[in-house]
Amino acid sequence: MTATALPASAPVAVIGAGTMGAGIAQVAASAGHGVLLHDAVPGAAAAGRDGIGRGLARLVDKGRLSAADREALLGRITVVERLADLAPARLVVEAIVEKLEVKQQVFRALEDLCGAEVILATNTSSLSITAIGAALARPQRLVGMHFFNPAPVMALVEVISGVATDPAVADCIHATAGAWGKTPVRARSTPGFIVNRVARPFYAEGLRVLQEGAADPATIDAVMRQGGGFRMGPFELMDLIGHDVNYAVTSSVFAACYGDARFLPSLVQKELVDAGWLGRKSGRGFYDHRDAAAAPLAATADAAPPPARVTVSGDSPLLPLIAARGLAHDRADGPGGVEVDGVLLLPSDGRTATEVSASLGDRPVVVHDLAGDWLTAGRTAVARADQTPAAALAPAVGLLQALGLEVSVIDDVPGLIVTRTVAMLANEAADAVLQGVAAAADIDTAMTLGVNYPRGPLAWAEGIGLGRVHTILENLFTTYREDRYRPSALLRRKVLGGGRFHA
Repeated sequence: MTATALPASAPVAVIGAGTMGAGIAQVAASAGHGVLLHDAVPGAAAAGRDGIGRGLARLVDKGRLSAADREALLGRITVVERLADLAPARLVVEAIVEKLEVKQQVFRALEDLCGAEVILATNTSSLSITAIGAALARPQRLVGMHFFNPAPVMALVEVISGVATDPAVADCIHATAGAWGKTPVRARSTPGFIVNRVARPFYAEGLRVLQEGAADPATIDAVMRQGGGFRMGPFELMDLIGHDVNYAVTSSVFAACYGDARFLPSLVQKELVDAGWLGRKSGRGFYDHRDAAAAPLAATADAAPPPARVTVSGDSPLLPLIAARGLAHDRADGPGGVEVDGVLLLPSDGRTATEVSASLGDRPVVVHDLAGDWLTAGRTAVARADQTPAAALAPAVGLLQALGLEVSVIDDVPGLIVTRTVAMLANEAADAVLQGVAAAADIDTAMTLGVNYPRGPLAWAEGIGLGRVHTILENLFTTYREDRYRPSALLRRKVLGGGRFHA
């Protein structure tokens, strides 16, 4: 049976009038609800409503909202100074400080003030819904309703159920989020829910490549943007989020998962936090934001001569690009690479170029990174095997440049940059499916809408080939011998059984 959303006539209360709370109030009012906006800090709710008004005025100036609609929307938001004034609400959304005891205290008070049928929703991004509900008389009426900032703009809402949450309550909030113009996904109350859990490798692998001295932040970010198709690289995004916040989330998930190595925080990031270099908000992070003109450039190889002709072996991912650019080439059996002037250019399979070269009798080898879409990619990373002469880089670089790519030469780190990151994102997503955190479709939706990934990690893995992703992970694990890189049991099962995550 299809769940029913709260009718627009149902009053909605929002507790907390900061950026997130005010944004949620605007979303609910835009859907036609009367909204009661409350904040424990005197004057904060009024300031929050005024902020909504200013934001709507900018939309009016841009012609995206009429002045009459602005006034009508603001008219549906009522500032209330007392918690008791929220008694008429059918839904209360809490967006206050991330402290368990404070949230429990507020919800206990609401249980006494509101009717037994009120739905209590928390916008927490890190606390357990089950733990919050443990202090309540009616924990079945509590559900997570996690918006993403800015709430009026971001489409995603994670609907999170604790162990006591009534499925009908979660269904109602799922339907309500949809009625509010959002895209809801369902998750079980586990550390990080969907987005904050599955996204950890995006930061962790960039930090690991930096820690191993393979490339600098500007180069890693450029490869992830121009090669992987991500909107921002990991260091740009961490500087934007704030290292105190990002490090705290990683530490929280790591602790909540009893020290699971997959979520191990980075000493590199901790050093920035200890230094007070928190990113944009403090002026310094991985980048110096005090002087935009001093922004570092990505390492980019000098121009090299283009090849006259190349030989493409096996199922090289570069073949469509070679054909599209009209580069003269021959076809041959082989390991799925491109031979140019005696140098074999191969896609990364999670091994170092040095290991690949050794497996081929010390043949000259250069490995290249993964691309989100080779036909639109603007950059890729390459690494040379230790056995391969430095001069052998030029033919490989010249080939990639002839295909329209900027090339960043990095040190020989296993999995390069995009390859290891995408494999690890897919692995974490697979484990989230295995552990019942969320369905595969909801995970991919969450990651594309919540953090703007170019593709959902599981759909991306299927596009690459689940077997190839599993091989990359196995090779990373073999190199590092760290539990962090263990392939998901469900991913392995899909590979062995010929299954998929999406129909």
